[in-house]
Amino acid sequence: MNLQELNAYAIAGKIDELNLISMEGGIYLLEARMHGAAYPLSDAHGQTFHLRSVEHAREVLHSFPNLPFNLVHTSVHDEMCGLGATTGESLKVPIGCQH
Repeated sequence: MNLQELNAYAIAGKIDELNLISMEGGIYLLEARMHGAAYPLSDAHGQTFHLRSVEHAREVLHSFPNLPFNLVHTSVHDEMCGLGATTGESLKVPIGCQH
């Protein structure tokens, strides 16, 4: 999903929430949740859209309708120990609407 598609779905009221996923190395990825499924944001070339911070995400989304907005920190503990990462160990923190 690119920014234009995300905006169209947001205006239509189809986006349940936005999750800004904090990755190792100071990289943030944005995903939209619709009907229980995650749709990562892509750039104009179809590549994963990388954001620098929560504020950068808010700048990108400034003209969008207000949506529930969460910061998600993935757990790297298992990855550091050589075990597989599990989805149940993420920390999801509501940070309000994206404005």
